[in-house]
Amino acid sequence: MKCISIEERAINLAQYIIDSKDTVRGAATKFGISKSTVHKDVSERLKKINPNLAKQVRIILDENKAERHMRGGMATKLKYSHLKGQKNN
Repeated sequence: MKCISIEERAINLAQYIIDSKDTVRGAATKFGISKSTVHKDVSERLKKINPNLAKQVRIILDENKAERHMRGGMATKLKYSHLKGQKNN
């Protein structure tokens, strides 16, 4: 596995989040690192490395945060509709 610097990782994470509009959790899974690391990379470290890129990522993260309650509601709805379907069979 290729070792990259923290700066490169932060930039790669930012670019991925911007391109895919993925969440911190999704980026963490994709890159095989913790959510805390992703958040620290794109929220703190990136400001020092590339402030413009940090602003772009912040827009995506704020959108994801605003939509979080809707995603949770849909997940719950799907869970219970699936359980209801099993009960009726």
